[in-house]
Amino acid sequence: MTKYGLTLSSEEHSPSALVDIAVAAEDAGFDFVSISDHFHPWIGEQGHSGFVWAVVGALSSATSTIEVGIGVSCPIMRMHPVINAHATATCATLLEGRFTWGVGTGEALNEHVTGERWPPADLRLEMLDEAIGVVRKLWTGESVTHRGKHFTVEDARIFDLPQEPPPIVVSAFGEDAARLAAEAGDGLWTTGPRKDIIDIYRAEGGDGPVWSQLSLCWDRDREKAIDRAYRVWPQTALPGQLSQDLRTVFHFEQAVGSVKRDEIAESLPCGPEPGPIVDSIEQAVDAGVDHVYLHQIGDPTEGFIDFWLDEVRPKL
Repeated sequence: MTKYGLTLSSEEHSPSALVDIAVAAEDAGFDFVSISDHFHPWIGEQGHSGFVWAVVGALSSATSTIEVGIGVSCPIMRMHPVINAHATATCATLLEGRFTWGVGTGEALNEHVTGERWPPADLRLEMLDEAIGVVRKLWTGESVTHRGKHFTVEDARIFDLPQEPPPIVVSAFGEDAARLAAEAGDGLWTTGPRKDIIDIYRAEGGDGPVWSQLSLCWDRDREKAIDRAYRVWPQTALPGQLSQDLRTVFHFEQAVGSVKRDEIAESLPCGPEPGPIVDSIEQAVDAGVDHVYLHQIGDPTEGFIDFWLDEVRPKL
């Protein structure tokens, strides 16, 4: 059965606002929320980027039933896998079975901040594979010493562990990452329908859930919706490797200068009509997505959640 979720956009909202949105999502009957793990926003207009692990701790106290996923962390540079293992174990303990950890190879925007060289994609995948293995060892509660190609761990042991380890869902937008998701993960994380990636994941033996984000900008006025999406989320129209390799907010602001307003209007549903949103959800479900979550550009509590309840959810 398909689960429906709501994005907690760390780039657009303050930590306290993210908690308020999660509470509203739980009250509205959403199955889960997915919170982004960024050090920077994509562009300055978005204006926020709280520390995700602190926010998840607050979510565990403010909510009681809704599931919480992190979509997604990059556990290979900004934070060592040992620290990621510690943070996720604590979050999973607090959320008592409601926590899922999405992981991926990240973006230079967030991971270059420690001054380490930004590795090419194939090397980052290799690092991610090793990092997942390190985390799983630490989640056993045993003392771990690991001397691998990319990471070293010495006599590390985690004492506060959940009753069951949380799922690790691996982000993939290419064939190699989809294979890694099948081999090392408990599920696949992507955006949009991406049937090609889902098919590779399944063909390689992946049998876990598929999570996918669909971005949109709802407003009773379509032109206002397009304007907001163009102002706040223009990077969605950037092609290829740019979103992975640009290093700073300033670089992204330069890059989105080439994005046209019409491109935004064509690339995601904007405005008051439920039809395009329902169509995009149904496309994702038909492609094999079973955890569909919606990223409302702007504050979801300012009308979008009511729109979801009244005009979208009944049509699914």
